[in-house]
Amino acid sequence: MDKRYEILKQCFGYTSFRDGQEELIDAVLSGRDALGIMPTGGGKSLCYQIPALMLDGITLVVSPLISLMKDQVMALKSSGVAAAYINSSLTPAQIELVYRNVELGKYKIIYIAPERLLTTGFLHAVSKVKISMLCVDEAHCISQWGQDFRPSYLRITDFINRLPYRPVVSAFTATATAKVREDIIYRLGLQDAKTVITGFDRPNLRFEVMKPAKKPNTLLELVSARRNKCGIIYCATRKKVEDVCFKLQQAGFAATRYHAGLTDEERRQNQDDFVYDRRSIMVATNAFGMGIDKSNVGFVIHYNMPQSMEAYYQEAGRAGRDGMPADCILLYSASDIRTAKILIENPSEKSMLSPEEQQEVIEHDLARLDQIVDYCQTRRCLRGYILDYFGEVHPDECHNCSNCVKEVSMPAATPAAAPAVAPVSGKNAHLVLACIDNVYQELGRNVSTTLIVRILHQSKDKRIFENSLDHLPHYGALRYLAKEDIYGIMADLREQRLVKYTSDHGIISLTAKGRKELQKKATAARSSANTELPQYADADLLQVLKDLRWQLAQEAGVPAYVVFSNATLQDMAEKAPRDIEEFLQVSGVGQHKAEKYGKVFLQAINDYFN
Repeated sequence: MDKRYEILKQCFGYTSFRDGQEELIDAVLSGRDALGIMPTGGGKSLCYQIPALMLDGITLVVSPLISLMKDQVMALKSSGVAAAYINSSLTPAQIELVYRNVELGKYKIIYIAPERLLTTGFLHAVSKVKISMLCVDEAHCISQWGQDFRPSYLRITDFINRLPYRPVVSAFTATATAKVREDIIYRLGLQDAKTVITGFDRPNLRFEVMKPAKKPNTLLELVSARRNKCGIIYCATRKKVEDVCFKLQQAGFAATRYHAGLTDEERRQNQDDFVYDRRSIMVATNAFGMGIDKSNVGFVIHYNMPQSMEAYYQEAGRAGRDGMPADCILLYSASDIRTAKILIENPSEKSMLSPEEQQEVIEHDLARLDQIVDYCQTRRCLRGYILDYFGEVHPDECHNCSNCVKEVSMPAATPAAAPAVAPVSGKNAHLVLACIDNVYQELGRNVSTTLIVRILHQSKDKRIFENSLDHLPHYGALRYLAKEDIYGIMADLREQRLVKYTSDHGIISLTAKGRKELQKKATAARSSANTELPQYADADLLQVLKDLRWQLAQEAGVPAYVVFSNATLQDMAEKAPRDIEEFLQVSGVGQHKAEKYGKVFLQAINDYFN
């Protein structure tokens, strides 16, 4: 078997590469520098981790944040890969131990903060080993034209120049305009770099911009509708983080906070609470998140408008890393523009640039602010606007943003913003059909038109809660419409023979034609998204697997997704493997994890069916 594919399957549990991965891996293995621009969740880490395991020396991965290093090393160790990290979270004694292990050749991959590259101890340790590759993650940080310029990244080239030989240099990022890409290549001195841009689109993400009259009320409703998901809420200032987190906690949500004003210990504790699912909501400034490897973030809400499209897409992209559908919602107000201008014109960190260069950066950032304002105000496809910004060709409509479907997540800020009349066809009609079908799947029987309307309208009818129908995906989906409009949609569906009333009590059910129409819509949605979204799995079995994963994660002291991701459990529930050979066919199950977890998961699956 090809060594690349052998490592891909045995260590990481996958049988095929994603777009661009093989090209970048082959370039590095041939000794060529590489630059990969790949969307969050697109598999950037495999592009350097697989070559690292094939090259004869060690690979250094320069990472910007402690959280990324910790998560990546934890995931690698869980897959049987020898890895370590070096950053300020370690004690001097722990760092010395890592140095000794480096000299002894115990690691294949070492993650390191850029500030540590030129320290005496590290330089001494790596002088005893061969560095086959130096990988720069979040490479946009080296460019002053990027959204998150970090002067410490400029030390990378100084470190390379100190080495007795030049290793292969690779660089990766999810968001970089053409100007930033050119700057990365120039500042890192990449030589004949193989550049691969796989695209910026994240089809599983749904984008929405809202202009609410009362942000606190809107936020509470949005979070309430996503109570069974974990999410991140970004705010522009520390004070706003404190206010929003307090309001959420007062409303009974398991929220925590993250900003630069907290102590290092509190930031670490709050981050761990979120990563380990002890708290489901993180309220934070942009100091949080870059490199967070938490795969099961179901929504990202921006309470304030960010300062640029790059920053927005980087932060929004922390949702749905496991490939599952996720929401990216931006709450916009005119005051956000004033706040952003103040932050741009008064940077908090001391600049290493000259006054002239600093003024040039400020003017550039103000121009980028204008573009994010345009995004908030545009009436065309939001995904298309983002892809235009990064220079990617796309269809006119994505059918997965609030502008394309002409609907919002909740009551609009003003009555004028909501549709005056419910459309007979389109997504509203599809939601009614899907809700009828979901209720039937949940209860094993059809219910009245009245109850369907109340589910869609987010009613507090006790029958909904007694039957757990408030957990259905369509609960509250049409709450911004008048109930009369929903009844009107049903009447039109009946006239089109997509639904029928089966008794004098108004019991509503799908006809064969309606079921066919529902399936056609689902197929079209998956096709337009151009992604392999998960098929329906046995929901009860999936919950059994999630409960088992939680138990194993607690026992091991690791986040649940380190055991298996949501996407892996989804595939496991669909395939329902009965022996170890079938278990190895589940996406995301490698040899090491099969040996470690196969017996307990197979037992759980067999118990479920017996």
